[in-house]
Amino acid sequence: MSKLHWEDFKVGFFGAFGPRLITREEIIAFAREFDPQPMHLDEEAARRTMLGGLAASGWHTCSLLMRMIADGFVLNSASMGAPGVDEVKWLKPVRPGDRLTVRATITETRPSKSRPEAGFVRFVYEMVNQNGEPVLWLETAHMVARRHPANAPASVTPEGATAHGADR
Repeated sequence: MSKLHWEDFKVGFFGAFGPRLITREEIIAFAREFDPQPMHLDEEAARRTMLGGLAASGWHTCSLLMRMIADGFVLNSASMGAPGVDEVKWLKPVRPGDRLTVRATITETRPSKSRPEAGFVRFVYEMVNQNGEPVLWLETAHMVARRHPANAPASVTPEGATAHGADR
């Protein structure tokens, strides 16, 4: 299968990735290494927090999203990285036994103004649990190589897309 390039991404629903089962052991292992707060490490201590029980770190949840989209499409794309994350919201605790799915929607595509070989694809990712309840919302832009940069005008915005902020 050929790699996805900027021209292959269209505004609208892009796909769903997962599900992935989250275990107590992986929640605790991630927390021990990267976010050693009681609500992520100890079930008894976690019950006394506002989370009301053991829950994955928000950073663990973001890492899970990255793995799911990497396996789902990023590793089969001409990805050039990302300029950053615009916004992330942790909406509901991720618990042991949750099955997570990521829904990806493209909200914009636009060519780079400064790099004719690249374009930006803006995604909104919504991670949901097995009950369809949102647990994470994340917005970011991916920088993706263009298939034919020499033939494509650098100032065209695809129909229906809107520009957001400066060219990063």
